[in-house]
Amino acid sequence: MQTNPINIIKSTYDQALALARQGDFRKAAGLLDGLALKAPNQPEIHFQRARMADKLGDPEKRLSSIDRAVALRGTEPAILNEAIAAHKSAGHHDIVLKLYDSLIALDPKAIKPQAEKALYLQTAGRFDESEKLLRKLQKKNPHDAELYRMLATTIRIAPNDPMIGAMRRLANHPRLSAQGRMHINFALAKAMEDTKNIAKVFPHLRVANKTQAELFPDDPAARAAEHQGVLNAQEGLAPISASQGTDPALIFVTGLPRSGTTLVEQIIASHSQVHAGGEMATALRTAYSIFGQGAEMRSLSDEPAQSFQSFVARLSAANRPYADTSKPNLTDKSIMAFLIYGLLHATLPNARFIVVHRDPRDIALSIYKNHFNSGTHRYANDLASIAEVIKSFRKIIAHWRAVLPDRFAEIHYEDLVLEPETQSRKLITAAGLDWEDQCLNFHKKGGTIKTLSLHQVRQPIYKSSAAAWRRYETELQPFIDAWGDTPWD
Repeated sequence: MQTNPINIIKSTYDQALALARQGDFRKAAGLLDGLALKAPNQPEIHFQRARMADKLGDPEKRLSSIDRAVALRGTEPAILNEAIAAHKSAGHHDIVLKLYDSLIALDPKAIKPQAEKALYLQTAGRFDESEKLLRKLQKKNPHDAELYRMLATTIRIAPNDPMIGAMRRLANHPRLSAQGRMHINFALAKAMEDTKNIAKVFPHLRVANKTQAELFPDDPAARAAEHQGVLNAQEGLAPISASQGTDPALIFVTGLPRSGTTLVEQIIASHSQVHAGGEMATALRTAYSIFGQGAEMRSLSDEPAQSFQSFVARLSAANRPYADTSKPNLTDKSIMAFLIYGLLHATLPNARFIVVHRDPRDIALSIYKNHFNSGTHRYANDLASIAEVIKSFRKIIAHWRAVLPDRFAEIHYEDLVLEPETQSRKLITAAGLDWEDQCLNFHKKGGTIKTLSLHQVRQPIYKSSAAAWRRYETELQPFIDAWGDTPWD
């Protein structure tokens, strides 16, 4: 009795997916590669090959596989979304935008893919096109509050902009959801600041942050336990003599949200030997997966050598989708990487560490004014909690300064703004690089930027953001009270 080839293919395909669910991506990829030879016209196989390639840090295979899946079935939303993600990672702006158009064509009335395209246009530096698309969406969907916040984030709103009236009407709508109330009040706060109605900024911010806090409650005790547990786990950890670090070498740029890390990363990444990885978050995620998460992290000084070898190998693989193979250095702007400086110091001798500081009052104001992805930075909705987080960050950096003297460089945002060339030269030296004049023209570089600061870093360094807190000193009093007698610098 002969076995049906279709049944064999299905059985092998199911086995590959089962292996992937168990985390054995390499074996799953091997099975899928074999299936691609036997059934080259099955889009599902190429789709899954692309997903496995992403897990294994093989961007070229990911792109070739998903492109084949799109060619075979370019009307499948899941395939198009995977292709968008793959080409976003590669920085292929024109291809991403064409894929969005294909996705939009499947359902022209759907808001989400059009809004995502608008946001990506911002990422690509095409702000005028993004604004035009968002305004078109707003006109068609006047009750979608998030659209207003998306647009307000990246334009300067004029006093006569009809959007202000539309936002006010929506804010008073009796059936506005809690999510909508949050979004529209963040947008109105930005509009009030842009139009110099300073007295009306914080009333909207209080509503926005209070609503967001109710939707996503903070847990200060869990945060403190995580920080302390991770620090305790690294106690007594010595450098691993056999470790060679990663390829490409990592340049960590760490600091609190809204402290200037995006600006610092872009200056460094304008160097010919550096590629910007952005907020990869691979180091902490890899550490947690191997050594235990947060407060449950095991004592690293008791770990066997193979655990650290595994950490470096898995970190290298996780970084590949973000890297440019023609450049020997890769920046990592992940905010929480400072928690594991001890581990990174011990395992990555070729890494560089740069810590960015800024006046806590300006950090607090900027954090409180901005909406972060839902569920992230939950402390950001309360000024006293922001003070606690900033003080915790400074305490941890002081710990590493004592434990790892001369291992990392520190820069102050205010100094960078006042003395761009002098401080930029110090940054490039701290990154282990020779100076290049193009590092002063970072705003002309282009490329992909994925943070709230994307509009600012398309411009030369400007001084207006320094000491911005003075306009809101009264409103920031809860933060100032919580800060207490701790020095500001």
